[in-house]
Amino acid sequence: MSVPIVSAALALALSACGAGGTAQNVGAGGTAPAGGSGSSAEHTDDISVGVKPDAKAVKLLPAAVKAKGTLSVAMDLAYPPTTFMASDNKTPIGFNPDMSRLIAAKLGLKLQINNIKFDTIITGLQAGRYDFTASTMGATKDRLKVLDMVDYVNSGTGVSVPHGNPQKLGTHTLCGHRVGVTSGSTQELQWLPLLSKQDCTSKGKPAIDAVTLPSVNDALTQLVSKRIDAVMYDFIALGWAAEQQPKTFDVLQPMVTAKTATVALRKDSPLTPAVQAAIQSIIDSPKYADALSRWGFRDLGITTAAMAVPQD
Repeated sequence: MSVPIVSAALALALSACGAGGTAQNVGAGGTAPAGGSGSSAEHTDDISVGVKPDAKAVKLLPAAVKAKGTLSVAMDLAYPPTTFMASDNKTPIGFNPDMSRLIAAKLGLKLQINNIKFDTIITGLQAGRYDFTASTMGATKDRLKVLDMVDYVNSGTGVSVPHGNPQKLGTHTLCGHRVGVTSGSTQELQWLPLLSKQDCTSKGKPAIDAVTLPSVNDALTQLVSKRIDAVMYDFIALGWAAEQQPKTFDVLQPMVTAKTATVALRKDSPLTPAVQAAIQSIIDSPKYADALSRWGFRDLGITTAAMAVPQD
């Protein structure tokens, strides 16, 4: 298969509409756009339909938020299967939009989804433009200096190589190779540098050559065109990409790391207690298992919506 054909297929499988900061309004009890079997397969239905507010969580809401009636979430809709756009190019889908809708429903609020670049989310939270983010964000010491972070699912980092692994690479034999990471991600900031130090430079070997790219779609496209040797990213998304493009990618074992992902708010946000209570209410309900199952996360659930601790 030629590179242009594979790249086009990747664009269909992995990319979403451009993250331009536009908002999608989704009512806590609203409905998603109608669709046939394709709509069902994409899970464009609103998972929060029928979910009643949790009285304990609602009681923790700041008066100003309760009066406004809307909760604003920031996410980059370019990262399937956690956070992306349906084929109608207007409906946010994935595990993170599902969890965000459930959080809003548990708080009795309408949800506004803001589609922005991942590496601008933290500054947007700090500036008060958004209430929270559900973007599978890992907790680090630096992030916890400016954010409140609440555990909501397990996640991890993996490495993809071209199908058949022609260079016979391994998770711990990437020294001197060009490895794609996405801008602002934990892989760029934490895991690739750590792996490079542990496996390579501390042993007198050449460092891993990090290639920072705007999105996982860009990274996988460059992998197909042989401009990079591997991609380091969320292992769930890499596995999903491998399923969407058979005989195009292989995901290496073992994973680089497995860690808890968080919902994040600005530091000392008055909303944090209410959001934490809402997440715990979701975890304790059948809807959590439903959300996990819809996106192939069955073994990644957690039992406690704890305040996050640094994972670096």
